[in-house]
Amino acid sequence: MPHIRTLDPDASPLDHFGAELRYHRERAGLNQHQLGAKLFCTGSLVGQIETAHKVPTRDFANRVDTVLETGGSLGRLVGLVLRSQLPSWFQKYAGMEAKATYICSYQSQVIYGLLQTKAYARAVLGSFNPDGIDEKVAARMDRQRVLDRENPPVVWVVMSESVLLQPTGGREVMWNQLAHLLSFRDRKDVNIQVLPLSIGQHPGQMGSFNLLRFADDPDIVYTEDFVQGHATANPDAVRDGYLRYAQLQASALSVEDSAALISRLMEELYGDRAQPHERDVA
Repeated sequence: MPHIRTLDPDASPLDHFGAELRYHRERAGLNQHQLGAKLFCTGSLVGQIETAHKVPTRDFANRVDTVLETGGSLGRLVGLVLRSQLPSWFQKYAGMEAKATYICSYQSQVIYGLLQTKAYARAVLGSFNPDGIDEKVAARMDRQRVLDRENPPVVWVVMSESVLLQPTGGREVMWNQLAHLLSFRDRKDVNIQVLPLSIGQHPGQMGSFNLLRFADDPDIVYTEDFVQGHATANPDAVRDGYLRYAQLQASALSVEDSAALISRLMEELYGDRAQPHERDVA
């Protein structure tokens, strides 16, 4: 008989999910292996999620809802579970990002999180501490659902050309990442500009920052270091952020010319390492 761990649903969103999964499974009269067979996964995986030892994916939660006829309860809960895997200091920003109607981002070191591929995110998030990398990547990918909601925010990203030149994760990962950036060309709500290295000094040399606009709340400017993030709605700080961003946009290549540069760099720097069957740009 497997050891049944007592869960405190109030301990964390992950524990809450595990307790709900166990409740619905037992109500259906199934053991872990029987449920796993219906979900096309192992009973061990079901047990790990029930005991809060593994983070569920959104697909797993949706399949459980269908099989156990939960009325969508686990699917509604899994977003909170995935967000809890983000650094505690970042969770508040992620919540605000999900509610924003307009997002401006200047990136000096990496591709903006909402535009990252899974492989690129894995390389970035695992570069310092690979512990829990699957959960970190799942949480980052779940953030991107904001782009697919019914009324997605307008997203405008300016990134340094150096971001495209840094082979994060290797050439194959970068080819796919740049292809993913180009996949947004036909979307009017996602705009990408590249700030060329030849521009010289510019207002973004102090580091990356984001500006968020909301329907009913004050705008905020967000910055972060390697320890924590900093968000403020201070009018002077927000005004300074918009002034800096306007100057960066004016100095950057147009959206069309930026796409042309990304396409050229794809082939010149990374194209020789990507095989056709591995070019996943979804």
